Amino acid sequence: MESSCGAVDLDDCVVDAANESSEEESTGEREEDEPTDVPAQHTQTVSAQRPDSLSVAAAAVGAEPQGLWTSQGDAEVKLRMGESGMAAEAPLTIHQMFTSAVERFGGFTALSWKDGEQMKTMNYEEYYQTCRTAAKSFLKLGLQRYHGVGILGFNSVEWFISDIGAILAGGFAVGIYTTNSPEACQYVAENCKANIIVVENHKQLQKILQVRKQIPFFKYKLCHWSQKEITDWAEFMELGRDEPDAPLDAIIASQKPNQCCTLIYTSGTTGQPKGVMLSHDNLTWTALSTSRHVHLTEATQAQEAVVSYLPLSHIAAQMVDIWVCMKVGGVTHFAQPDALKGSLVNTLKEVRPTAFMGVPRVWEKMQEKMKSVGAKSSTVRRKVAAWAKDVGLQTNLTKMNQNGAVGRPTFSYHIAKKLVFKKVRKALGLERCNKCFTGAAPITKDTLEFFLSLNIPLYELFGMSESSGPHTISVPEAFKLTSCGKEIPGCKTKLLNPDEEGNGEICLWGRHVFMGYLNMPDKTEEALDAEGWLRSGDLGKHDHNGFLFITGRIKELIITAGGENIPPVPIEDAVKEHVPLISNAMLIGDKRKFLSMLLTIKCQVNSESGAPEDELTPEVVELCRKLGSTATRVSEICGGRDRAVHGAIQDGINRVNDKATSNAQRIQKWIVLDKDFSIVGGELGEFN
Repeated sequence: MESSCGAVDLDDCVVDAANESSEEESTGEREEDEPTDVPAQHTQTVSAQRPDSLSVAAAAVGAEPQGLWTSQGDAEVKLRMGESGMAAEAPLTIHQMFTSAVERFGGFTALSWKDGEQMKTMNYEEYYQTCRTAAKSFLKLGLQRYHGVGILGFNSVEWFISDIGAILAGGFAVGIYTTNSPEACQYVAENCKANIIVVENHKQLQKILQVRKQIPFFKYKLCHWSQKEITDWAEFMELGRDEPDAPLDAIIASQKPNQCCTLIYTSGTTGQPKGVMLSHDNLTWTALSTSRHVHLTEATQAQEAVVSYLPLSHIAAQMVDIWVCMKVGGVTHFAQPDALKGSLVNTLKEVRPTAFMGVPRVWEKMQEKMKSVGAKSSTVRRKVAAWAKDVGLQTNLTKMNQNGAVGRPTFSYHIAKKLVFKKVRKALGLERCNKCFTGAAPITKDTLEFFLSLNIPLYELFGMSESSGPHTISVPEAFKLTSCGKEIPGCKTKLLNPDEEGNGEICLWGRHVFMGYLNMPDKTEEALDAEGWLRSGDLGKHDHNGFLFITGRIKELIITAGGENIPPVPIEDAVKEHVPLISNAMLIGDKRKFLSMLLTIKCQVNSESGAPEDELTPEVVELCRKLGSTATRVSEICGGRDRAVHGAIQDGINRVNDKATSNAQRIQKWIVLDKDFSIVGGELGEFN
């Protein structure tokens, strides 16, 4: 692992690194049944004792009674244990899960990455030993117990090793958003009492240098992983290479499953970001339950492969890329820093993952690209593709409605699969992938149906940082379009104060529920009710089969001047479904007499800046032609300039209004804006 990192006193000198990174984070009621095919080593009793760690029960002897939550970083909590099934699994520390993985999968590849054009790998035994060395280096640098190690950079081997090394050394692993300002970095570092911050490159380093003197516990900086200069990281690793094992082993032995090991900072859209405290058990138990729920195979049978590209500051990426992979002995391949700017598909084609997690925007960009390519195809090819997609959609909808039961495929399906489906999967690098997931934000029914028609079902999941990631996940045998599925085993859901249609606030229970917000007791008590249920702030409802559907956010509810409560998301989604020209729809009406809507049109996006451009997407240009419009730019449509497009939008809104449950939920006025919403424009936030 030849990279660049070093440790120096910030008051003495600065060492630059070379690379610059690209900039970039509930359910049916069900018994917690134990799967019948679980290996024996997974069915230990709660009292099972590991030689290198204290059990939760032992830790509680002679101590004050533990509560279900805390806001203190050095405190312990009572785990939400169950009497049977998954909720009764023996609690594990990160070290226990890691050593178990080494015992079972030691020689299997754990991590894979590109160094220039050369592919490099690290197996589980090497991975573990490298993390131990990093932990000893952190200790030599002065990392204190329950203090943070900030990690600021794009996904890499060094990110993983810094994360796990910090945990083994008794500190907190703290991912920092690469898009954070210097002041935002300072806040996180202060809040977690960071002794050390690991950075990727000169650009990230400069942020820390600007605020280093305002961080009270900050001792050192680590100038991190350049792929071009081999100095700093090697020097950092050398610090711990010859250090004795005993001090580290003593810290590891003192760690307990119900203690904090990782902090996930929320985006802070209102007020300062909150440090979500996740325990060892939060991570290890969630990895176990998730891997069983989605039927991942252990490496000794067939090794799972994933691509790491989503920001590791978010729990979704950490859970999939680090912890679930470790649990089953999977291999994590690191994408290039410009993955979200276009290189991701190349990585997918090289790696051919068996499971892939994409936020909605990733799937939408794939959809837009395929439609753009399809629009330029010959008439014959377009007709064949349209026929195959119709066959695919009908076949998969039938399968979905039969709860995953596989009937005998039709002759048409076999032909469509050979002519279209296999070629599409290969072009996307998904030919081995039978587990395609989407989450972190709402996804449109149009995108779900598009991929379903290509025989690529997207399985939605629901969760939050405070639930260690997933709470519900759709799977092939329990899949419904627009539903985020059912709970992972051992978890429960209740809907608080449901209305006449069954919509209530989604509340979560299980061993994945966080310990609390660091140093924020008031915020912690707001998030958890008196019984310890986590209040999500999301509105949802169950169907008669227990599938969970997200219907909006409590804080997003529009309360009209007439006092009617209106969830905007279903109305916005319906408009986008009925008017495929629309990119974003924003309903307005709080404290107003009637509802209005702001609309944007699908347009080209600048690949470098991410800013929306005036030029329409090929898909929209084609739709305009069908409507009798010659428009090729947003500026030719906005403000009612194009009568054909204006009429089509009004027709779509009329269809939405026809299904409104009351007059108050009808859209009375609307306007098309002159540019789409974007992160760079300030209208959108980054995905969480």
